[in-house]
Amino acid sequence: MSLHIQRLPSAESHREPIVLLHGWGFDLHVMAPLAEALTAVAEVWLVDLPGFGESAPLPEWRCEQVLQQLAASLPNRSQLVGWSLGGMLATQFAQCYPARVSRLVTLASNACFVAQSDWPEAMAPAVNTPFNSGFSAQPVATARRFAGLVASGSPAERERLKQLRQCLAGADVIEAGHNNWRAALDYLATSDNRAALRQLQIPVLHLLAEHDALVPLAVAPQLAALNPAHQVSVIANAGHGLQFDQPQAVAQAIRDFLTPSNAPVNRLDKQQVARSFSRAAATYESAARLQRAVGEQLLSTISQPASRVLDLGSGTGLFGAGLRRASGADYHWALDLAEGMLRYSRQHHPEPDAWLCADAEALPLATESVDLVFSSLAIQWCENLPALFAELHRALAPGGRLYIATLGPGTLAELQHAWRAVDEYVHVNNFVPAQPLAQAAQAAGLSEVCHRVHTETLFSANVRELTRELKGLGAHNVNRGRPQGLTGRRQLQLLEAAYEQYREPRGLPASYEVVYLTAHKPEATE
Repeated sequence: MSLHIQRLPSAESHREPIVLLHGWGFDLHVMAPLAEALTAVAEVWLVDLPGFGESAPLPEWRCEQVLQQLAASLPNRSQLVGWSLGGMLATQFAQCYPARVSRLVTLASNACFVAQSDWPEAMAPAVNTPFNSGFSAQPVATARRFAGLVASGSPAERERLKQLRQCLAGADVIEAGHNNWRAALDYLATSDNRAALRQLQIPVLHLLAEHDALVPLAVAPQLAALNPAHQVSVIANAGHGLQFDQPQAVAQAIRDFLTPSNAPVNRLDKQQVARSFSRAAATYESAARLQRAVGEQLLSTISQPASRVLDLGSGTGLFGAGLRRASGADYHWALDLAEGMLRYSRQHHPEPDAWLCADAEALPLATESVDLVFSSLAIQWCENLPALFAELHRALAPGGRLYIATLGPGTLAELQHAWRAVDEYVHVNNFVPAQPLAQAAQAAGLSEVCHRVHTETLFSANVRELTRELKGLGAHNVNRGRPQGLTGRRQLQLLEAAYEQYREPRGLPASYEVVYLTAHKPEATE
């Protein structure tokens, strides 16, 4: 008995295929928002699980039989991507057939789908049991209700519900596969992948949704702790159906994970970065709308006291007092590449015990001398990620924690697109995606690496106000490929005209892709 599979070809036919497994209540079409985008990486196989879609039901739907069918139908070696139920099964398949899976991605999947006494961050039994019983009594109505749970938390919930219900199987298909569907619910109710995740030696990425009604976001640190080698990332502004809510962000995260690459080298002029921020010291805080919001958010994530803290890329010292309060620090270093920023900090924010003018990639600190590193919107100016995270790992004491906020490649997308209508120069700084950051942190020996991506949008009255604010922050273009000399009047007019297409009632938007990353240095082992 073979499974129904659709295969999408790829120019990268030499790479291991990507297999997409869908969730309960749906068929392979629910993975379509990701399929085409992933063909840039490899051939894509969309699979109907037994009893769903066009795959025939099993006489007895049990996990072992499902895994056997997958083993008989899938390529000899593949990269597995599973959503919800599909993620739970993909994890089990990777454990049972380790030689056949090179990488694993789970989407909106938990280690335990239903809460247990020692795994509380999951669906409550009081919710799960009536739902399963309801399906036995009214399968079609309950399936439609499930579509509502998947849509919950979506930024366009009504539209998403309509879309998901169109993806649901028809009443005749639900009735025909009723026994298999109910057995799959029973499997989810008792599933526990914690042991499997602890044992998996392959690269694993868990993508969670910020507003998921079925898999709570609070489970992120627990998933990260199960296997420090695995990665956990959060898709912002999405519900359980994250591949519908944020298809581009999800596809990009998967592509980055399946095709890891090193960050580009030597694009930034570090001396120019230091000079730019030094000149901006006096005006920085008056223009720091984004910096204040991001820094305060990062401070709010500090949950444990620390004796020795480092503010990495401390700038004007805007968060010095807050960092000291949040951590209860006994000793506080402020480190920045720009000497002008440190001078301003000494005069206006004297909370630190010491100020260091240095590069984050070569810290002037003793090994294991820091208990907590806080870095808000600074490491985007670092290109040598292995050197950066090796230094952070070296400086952190065992048990030390790392809290980072940085910028991703989607930053100032509107400005970048508008400039393309003017010339071919590099006008917007290039920033590294979240996935290579997390991979570099793990490669350096840090554990419990967890990151999420959030988009902040600020508005300006016109282009001149936006560029003036960027200059006031010292955050204007410092790439080596930037144009030399002043921007002419004609160029500015063309830029303003091109940017107008993005105007909203609140003004011209400027989007910032903010990456929040936390990590932990493992305790020393004897």
